Amino acid sequence: MTPELMEQGAQRLVDIEQKRASQQSTESGGRTASYARLHKSNEIDTTHGRILYLEDVNVSFDGFKAINHLSVDIAPGELRCVIGPNGAGKTTMMDIITGKTKPDSGQVFLGSTIDLLKYSEPEIAQLGVGRKFQKPTVFEQLTVFENLELALKTNKNVKSSLFFKLDSEKSDRLAEVLGTIQLDSEVYRDAGHLSHGQKQWLEIGMLLMQDPKLLLLDEPVAGMTDQETARTAELFLTLKGKHSLMVVEHDMSFIATISEKVTVLCDGSVLAEGTLDQVQNDERVIEVYLGR
Repeated sequence: MTPELMEQGAQRLVDIEQKRASQQSTESGGRTASYARLHKSNEIDTTHGRILYLEDVNVSFDGFKAINHLSVDIAPGELRCVIGPNGAGKTTMMDIITGKTKPDSGQVFLGSTIDLLKYSEPEIAQLGVGRKFQKPTVFEQLTVFENLELALKTNKNVKSSLFFKLDSEKSDRLAEVLGTIQLDSEVYRDAGHLSHGQKQWLEIGMLLMQDPKLLLLDEPVAGMTDQETARTAELFLTLKGKHSLMVVEHDMSFIATISEKVTVLCDGSVLAEGTLDQVQNDERVIEVYLGR
């Protein structure tokens, strides 16, 4: 999560909607897909039981098919694990969901009404999609408290920032997130002095301050100690249900700890899907990813 994205992501969602109000009367744009519904303000409509779905998505880079007829959907509150060999399309899929990459074709919806392909990267963050990259990106010269305070979902223009005060509601929210990421004892410590795992938790906390409905987490336990990995598993299981999570990871023991449903990508499309036991015993998965 870069500083630039954080600043852009602080713009109010109402500005996004007002800008588009004169352009279209529905978020679906009159599409005929099976999940189509009339637009209902800027809320995420999950009445069909899905908070995210990608349908027949394709992306090519200089003739290379990075995403190939990819269709994936996630339920509200679900913790979905995504695995696959290098080059399978995992990062590109998350780039598409967050607006960093626009597909050549296909549909990408948040809920059944919000067409993510119509929005920019910072706008998608405001809609409720948070992304955690593999390398932690925090403000190392600021304390843990200041990092979380900066990430609050508030107006970040100059005047508002000058006169900003942390009210009781925001203080309670900050304290809640501190407890969730288990950094209460480090609240006034500079982020640069935290361990690698603690920096990862802090960045997740910064995302939580934005109250995301969907969290995309790219190799979150890479470089962590065994103890930090175990604590991260506990954190994710705590977040499940309150948020929807898509976790891309290669650490199979970590996946085994947190997974309910696993999606295996290969060559830009879904190779297999099911419980970890099911995909681990799938001959196709063994051949292209797990090895014999």
